[in-house]
Amino acid sequence: MGLKINTLVVECLKSNIGVKLTSREIAQWIFKNYRADCEEKRQGSKQNLTKDFDLIQQIAAEIAANRPAIQDKNQAIRTTGTRPIAYYFSTETESEEVVKAENNIATNKTSLLQKSNHEVTLYPLLASYLNSQHNVFAKRIDEKTSSNSRGPNGNKWLFPDLVGIEDFGHDWNDEIKKCVRESNDKRTRLWSFEVKVLLNRSNVRESWFQAVSNSSWANFGYLVASQIATDSIKELRILSAVHGIGVIRLDVDNPAESEILIPAKEKFEIDWDTCNRLVDENKDFKSFITLVRQFHQTSNLRPADWDIPDF
Repeated sequence: MGLKINTLVVECLKSNIGVKLTSREIAQWIFKNYRADCEEKRQGSKQNLTKDFDLIQQIAAEIAANRPAIQDKNQAIRTTGTRPIAYYFSTETESEEVVKAENNIATNKTSLLQKSNHEVTLYPLLASYLNSQHNVFAKRIDEKTSSNSRGPNGNKWLFPDLVGIEDFGHDWNDEIKKCVRESNDKRTRLWSFEVKVLLNRSNVRESWFQAVSNSSWANFGYLVASQIATDSIKELRILSAVHGIGVIRLDVDNPAESEILIPAKEKFEIDWDTCNRLVDENKDFKSFITLVRQFHQTSNLRPADWDIPDF
């Protein structure tokens, strides 16, 4: 009969609905449940597959190579965008998966953060990562504190979820810091973040352009998600090449292990006209700009002034 790997991948995932499995874990399932076919593959192979480990590794490699074809023939097969890539079978639409992921994040993180509102649970985790790994001091921008002059849906295109200031001269000699301050030269970069729980084909473009819209004023703009579908990564790279927004994958279990998947392109000048508009319409953003101004006056960033969690 021969080993029909693509068909067996679907069978494995269907028998484990919702469970995320790596290509190696699927290969191990195939080896366990279709031993005779695997032995036939071993005998017919031109490669040295005498050890079971090598045979399983070969099957895993073929699964990975066949992934696009497997997904093209079965839209219910989904993959994650993190490494190692995991495969799973879903009975939900991609839009339903986004809603489910948001609800799961809220439930799983309630005890730790005492939060309950979808992506809001990710904000402290992102702030922790930014501070520990990039020396960025972050502050939440709550669109509910806005004047709402552009309607309830207008705010999501205007205000980012988090903003931050990076003091890239924090480890400079004091004499250099004084010299830069007195010469009014640049010592900081301002960051802007749009946060999502899950990015997949159902929301990736809207989320991207939301980040483009509400990060236009900053030196760096980022779209952040805790889960990114594999088929969205290519789309994000194409969009980034045009618009310069970066992408961060947030590790909710260990924020320090989060990573910048696509670096943002730096804008060397702040759009102060847009900042002025945001200050006029949102008191959180006004507080942020006040802290930025105070830093330029004192060269001090006090952690207590920023939304940096202690956990």
